[in-house]
Amino acid sequence: MSVVDYKPTYGGAYYDPEPAGGQVTSLVLYDGPERTTEVAAAGAGTRLRPGTYRFALPDVPPGRYWATVTFTPSNGAQPVKDQSVRLDLPLGLGLVTSPEAVAKELGVPLPLTAEQRDDLLTAIRKAQADVVGYLGQPVIPQLVTRTALTPIWRHQEDLENPDSWPFEADDLVQVSAYCDRGDGTYDVDFLVGLDGASVDPIVRYVTTHAAESERLRPGVVASQGRRVSSVSAEGQSISYESAPTTGQAGALPELSSLSRWKRRLFQPLNRPARPPWPYSSTRGRR
Repeated sequence: MSVVDYKPTYGGAYYDPEPAGGQVTSLVLYDGPERTTEVAAAGAGTRLRPGTYRFALPDVPPGRYWATVTFTPSNGAQPVKDQSVRLDLPLGLGLVTSPEAVAKELGVPLPLTAEQRDDLLTAIRKAQADVVGYLGQPVIPQLVTRTALTPIWRHQEDLENPDSWPFEADDLVQVSAYCDRGDGTYDVDFLVGLDGASVDPIVRYVTTHAAESERLRPGVVASQGRRVSSVSAEGQSISYESAPTTGQAGALPELSSLSRWKRRLFQPLNRPARPPWPYSSTRGRR
């Protein structure tokens, strides 16, 4: 079973229907963008926090699916159908991108075979390992659950702020979900660490570099290796396209483009030795 988090969009902005008496009623999966053949469906979404709802999807074969989410903006309003949702399942593989995203970068038609999927998963893991090594930290956060927490009350909307909870970690912290226990305390799920799947530059780097490494690898996923620009009539000579240089449109992103998320190491400066008493200005503490 896969768990999918959804943010309703209404009037061109993220919107939370529950305070106005509305609800997120259903999610339906289809096997193509035409949305003609239904594959699976889920019932009403569970509200995790303001503006975010979670669906529990039944098990479906791995692949790319197009979804339609239905919700009512307010009590008595007409239902709204959101057809902007696209899912690459299964989720929870510990990767920031999917084999389907890499296949589209390569121009490989979907659906993928089991062998193609395995090859692309390997390419993704290699590219993601390069990012982890450069950043000095994982790009997949750890889910930490704390029960019966009492928030530092200020305003209701502050419950999404990690500083509103008695929870500390030596890393990035996000509030994933919270549930009211009815006695003034909450069960809270925290995401600790960098969430690379939500950082577009990291997703783009891993996707494009996984695709490029697979394109150049002698294999069967990509239809061809290097990009061919021309072939002579007799097939005696082949010209290849030159790769765009850094800064040009279509150039591969460099690791340095991710420096903003690089873990910084701080070390105290070495202080000069203190002169012995009574020549120093103060006594050293034992």
